[in-house]
Order: sequence, then C-alpha cells, then structure tokens
Amino acid sequence: MSAWDCVKIDAHLHLWEKQEGCIAGKPVVHLENGKSSFLGKVRQMMPPYLTDGANTAERLLANMDYAQVNACVVTQEYMDGNQDAYLLRVRKAYPERFRICSLYEERPDFALEGFDGLKVCACRLADQDLTKLLPVFKKVEQAGKFISIDMADGDAQVEGLQFLIDACPDIRIAIGHFGMVTTKGWQKQIELAKNKNVYIESGGLTWLFHYEFYPYPSAIEAILEAKAICGMEKLMWGSDYPRTMTDITYRSAVRFIVESERLSEEDKRAFLGENAVKFYGFEGLRPLPPIGNML
Repeated sequence: MSAWDCVKIDAHLHLWEKQEGCIAGKPVVHLENGKSSFLGKVRQMMPPYLTDGANTAERLLANMDYAQVNACVVTQEYMDGNQDAYLLRVRKAYPERFRICSLYEERPDFALEGFDGLKVCACRLADQDLTKLLPVFKKVEQAGKFISIDMADGDAQVEGLQFLIDACPDIRIAIGHFGMVTTKGWQKQIELAKNKNVYIESGGLTWLFHYEFYPYPSAIEAILEAKAICGMEKLMWGSDYPRTMTDITYRSAVRFIVESERLSEEDKRAFLGENAVKFYGFEGLRPLPPIGNML
C-alpha cells in the first residue's frame, strides 16, 4: 500500500479569522494579498491568493482533502494573536477533523475547557526558565490534556522541560518544529522523546530546510537521524500551514515524504499519521480517496 493511501494527521498548523498578533512589542497585522506587517517590515505571511487575510478552517479543509490529510492539530502563535474563540467554533463545526490548542500567554487564566491541549510558545516567553511553568503543566496534566511546545533553539530549555516531564509523568507533550533541527544542539530536544509521553512533530520542517527546497533531502536525513535517537514511533508529520505554503503547496508538504526513497513504507505511515492518531486520540479514521486533477 502506498503512503498516499494511509491515514494522515497534520500535527502542527495555524488558523485565524483575523490576524491581530504582536512580536517584540510590535503589532503583526494583515495588510493585503497575504502580506502582513511583521517587525516593522512587509512579509508574505500567507499565499497571495488569500487576499482578505482570512486563514479559515474551510480553506484549510479544501487543501487537506486534496492532499488526502484526514485531520489536523491547530496550534497557536503570538504573532497571530489569540485565536481561542475562533478555534472553539472550528472544533464544534468539525469535531472529527480538528484538535485545537488554547494559547498560553503567561497569565494564570489560560483556557482549557473545550480545548484538547495548550500551546506554549516557550521560545518567546519573557522568562525562559521552563521550571517556572510547573503549575501550568500540573493543571494541564490533571485535565488530561496535552502540551504543544515550541522551544528555544538547541538545548537552551531542554533541562527545564526534562524537569517538567519528571514532575508531570502523565502529561503528553509534543515538541514542535522538529527540535529546531537546523540549529546547533537540536538533537538534545529529540532526546526528550525518549521519555514515555513525549513526541516530536515536524511543523516547519520545510521552512527550516527552505534553503535547499523540494524535495528536501536534508529534511529526510534529519528524520532518519531523529529515528535513530528516539524511534520512528515518536515522530509526527506537521506542515506549519499556512506560512510554509507561500512557496510550496500543501500537497507538496506531504508529497516529499510519500515519494522519499529513503523512508520505508512502514516509516512513512507511522510518521504521516499512525503516531499522531495515538498521541492525539483520533478515532475511526480511514484513508481519504485521491482527487484527480487536470495535469
């Protein structure tokens, strides 16, 4: 069976009705034609055909159907602004296809009710000491939710996260951006997945290896290196949609995995969906049929 014909889960992407974020004290807002103001500069934040700046669930689902992606996990980022209210509506409208994270914003009143997990942008925290988040992790653990976390480059926060893992042994943790694989010491983040309930997801992998572009041979090499560290059963595919779609299609983010000759079919199925089904608790999924195109 080809990996096209397996269940696929996107473990890292973003949605918003309206982008109203902030980075380094500067607003991040949509301008026009998929462009946003980012750190005082104009940047292509989304594909240019998203002219109105609305990065909605319906537009994503059209991409998912064509790429034969069954379901996804919506994380959040400070640069997009808090999307809790919108994501709750998305979860209610499409319960079989979405898992959603609320956004932790360094306040004690973060939301958990109605959400599947909590997103912690650890690399952007004002206080980079993760041990200070013990009350947050304990609350998430007691609620039976998961943590989606993007860490600072390399091993800067590894010791702190290991402290939290030891203190909260039943919490599920998904480390994003494949451990910031193009930075020195990224393997230390991958080693955290040797812990029972810790997984690695590859949101942003095509962005990190953008310099070499499709079909991202170094990204495939990194997946194999991570497999050697923690096992393929701890690795999950993610797209980082829509920002990574400014240069490639959503289907291409799947295709470079499916068509790799260095990954076994078993590894592809595990990486693209099987591992995420277990981690996020999806049920009853079946491979989606292909949609023919005009090419």
